[in-house]
Amino acid sequence: MTQATDLRPLGPIETTVRRAQATLDELWAQTDVETRAYTGNIVALTVQRHLSRVEEALAGLEGRYAGRQIIGVMDAGPQHPLQVQVSLVPQPGGLYIERLRLAADPEQLQGAILPLLRPATVNHVWWGADTRPGGVLLSELTDIADQVIADSLTLNIPPARHYALADLGWSRSAHWREALAQVFDSPDAVRQLPRVDRLTIRYAGNNDLPARLFAGWVADTLGWPDLKNVTFQAAGCGRENGDLCGLELADQDVSFTLTAENGDLVRSVCHWPGMERATELNVPPMSLAEGLARVMARPERREVFERAWALAKASLGGK
Repeated sequence: MTQATDLRPLGPIETTVRRAQATLDELWAQTDVETRAYTGNIVALTVQRHLSRVEEALAGLEGRYAGRQIIGVMDAGPQHPLQVQVSLVPQPGGLYIERLRLAADPEQLQGAILPLLRPATVNHVWWGADTRPGGVLLSELTDIADQVIADSLTLNIPPARHYALADLGWSRSAHWREALAQVFDSPDAVRQLPRVDRLTIRYAGNNDLPARLFAGWVADTLGWPDLKNVTFQAAGCGRENGDLCGLELADQDVSFTLTAENGDLVRSVCHWPGMERATELNVPPMSLAEGLARVMARPERREVFERAWALAKASLGGK
C-alpha cells in the first residue's frame, strides 16, 4: 500500500506467476510513486459465484491491514490453465493496493500462491467459500498464516495453536456482546444473573451459526455446561443473514431483553420484581468488510473464543 498520485485503476493485466512482480512494478511506474509501504498479505480463497462479494469486502478494507491482496478462484477445472491477473486498485484517501487474482484448480493454486506473498509481513488467509476445504491447499497456507479467517463452524475448522483463528460470525456479533455487557454495568442487574436459567436468541435469515457462537459466549460467561437451555429463532429484522435480531435472558420473573429496532438502535428492557428499566443502545450492523477489518486489526481473546466455539460446536451434534 502506498500514497497514489493518480487514482485511475491500473490493470488488470494478464501475466504469469513468474512475471507477476515485474508486471506490478510496471504498473507502479505509471503512478510516479517512489516509495511503497507494505502492511501485510491477505489471501482470499473463493469460488466464482462468491468472487464479487469477496472483492467488494476486500475493497472495503482500504488497504489498511494488507497492501497485497491475493484472490484464489478455486473452481477452474484441472485442465484449465492457470490464469494470473494483476492490478493496482485505488482506495479512498489516495492509496493504491496490489491485487493479484488467480484462477485455477486448488492443486495449481497450491504452488502458485506462496511465491506471490510479500516476505516479512503478516499473512492473513481468508477462506471465502461456503464449501469445506479439501486437499492440502488450505492446510498448506495455514502453515505460513498468522491468522486464518473463516466461518469456522460451517467449515469445521477448529482453533489451532500455530495460527490465530478468526471467525467472521463471531466478529460480526461483537457489538451485541458489547451491548449485553453494557446492560450488566449496573450492580443491581448483575445481582439478578444467578436467577437466569434460559436464553432465547433471534437471528436474521437462515444462518444460526453466529447466534450459536454468541450463545456459547453467554453460556461460558454464566458457567452453563452446554446450550440445552438456549432457543434459536429465525426472525426478520432487516439485518443481514446470520446477524442477530435480539435476545432474552430470563427466568420465571426476571428478564433482560435486547431487540433490534430501526437503523443502529437496539432497545434494552430489564425486568425483575420492583424494577422495570428501558434504554436504547447503539448496536450498528457490521458489514463483511467491517467484520474482516475488525478481526485483522483486533484479534479476539483466544481463550474466550475457543470456549464459546467448543460449546457452539457441541450444540450442533452431528451437523
